[in-house]
Amino acid sequence: MDKVSNQIRDINTLNDQLIDFFKNMLEKELVDAILTPAHQSGKGIMQTLISNPEKLGAIDPFAPVVPVNSAKLISNLTNVPSGRKLALVLRSCEIRALIELVKLKQANLENHILIGIDCMGRYENADYLKFEENGGTTQSFLDCVFKGNGTKTAKGTDIAPACKICEYPTPENVDIKLCFIGLNNGELYIEPSSEAGSEFLEKLGIEKGEKPPDRDDILEKIINERINLRDKTFSQYYEKVNSLEKLQDHLAGCINCYNCRVACPVCYCKECVFVTDNFRHPGDKYMSWVDKRGAVKLPSETLLYHMTRMTHMSTLCIGCGQCTSACPNNIQLTELFRSVANNTQARFKYYPGRSLDESQPMAVFYDNELAEVTEHKH
Repeated sequence: MDKVSNQIRDINTLNDQLIDFFKNMLEKELVDAILTPAHQSGKGIMQTLISNPEKLGAIDPFAPVVPVNSAKLISNLTNVPSGRKLALVLRSCEIRALIELVKLKQANLENHILIGIDCMGRYENADYLKFEENGGTTQSFLDCVFKGNGTKTAKGTDIAPACKICEYPTPENVDIKLCFIGLNNGELYIEPSSEAGSEFLEKLGIEKGEKPPDRDDILEKIINERINLRDKTFSQYYEKVNSLEKLQDHLAGCINCYNCRVACPVCYCKECVFVTDNFRHPGDKYMSWVDKRGAVKLPSETLLYHMTRMTHMSTLCIGCGQCTSACPNNIQLTELFRSVANNTQARFKYYPGRSLDESQPMAVFYDNELAEVTEHKH
């Protein structure tokens, strides 16, 4: 195959270009399968594991929807090594969660190729289905973004709140980046980001080209706008939940379905204490409570559940917003968790997904750590 530039011009759509890119990987047997978002036979998009090049026609990696954070899916695929090499196509929030799962030995990236993509945000799952039903496509979403109209659809549907305050529109800690920010709509820039990525692209016949000249400036503007909105959001939530009573009011709609725990990509425990006998109380226990208090809200211990999750997960929260998306009663959990995590992560100077080489807080003992709390100094 002749060498081609890593800046690919518009053939028809981004997906047409990516089909050829992925097909080349499979036909050259550089990977055994590719995990990438793809349209399903009914409607909607889900992450799909593809080994047959003829099955690539439905792929749509840049579609503005993430039904599930893929870090957990990759944990299932790699936790027990299969000996097969995968190309994994992910957004920044999925990559950062995956890095934390690797540290927890819940996933393994050895011998796999990590491909990160630019992301302008996602619609909530139900909103995306309506967007699709109304004729919306990835191309029309990006057209809207590129023309300066923002991320709202013509009917007013906007991206998830979590995405509006995400400071990571482009991926890090990957082997290859698929970039469109800084280009015209329909153009794609492929950037190697590791030695393994460079070698991989060389085998595909893709040469390193010039990065779009305006890319860094555009990214800086997007990131600054999101950081400003993030800080404003955090400030509002500090006021909204700054007492136990306010927090209880915020969580009043919780029905203990635990969807947020299941959807969270870094909530990794095989068995959660809240689904054990510790919290399966017999009837006489409830009756003893009601005899003492006169009235008991059911289901019980919803506040304890969320406070336990915040204590357990705030150092690792990557802000993907899947907890809010999974809540049947539309409790705004993302803003709550991120505002708590903002303080926790700053306290430990730990930002999840930043590096595979950084140990997670509380996983390693350091002299004088939290000395102002423990009053213990050497």
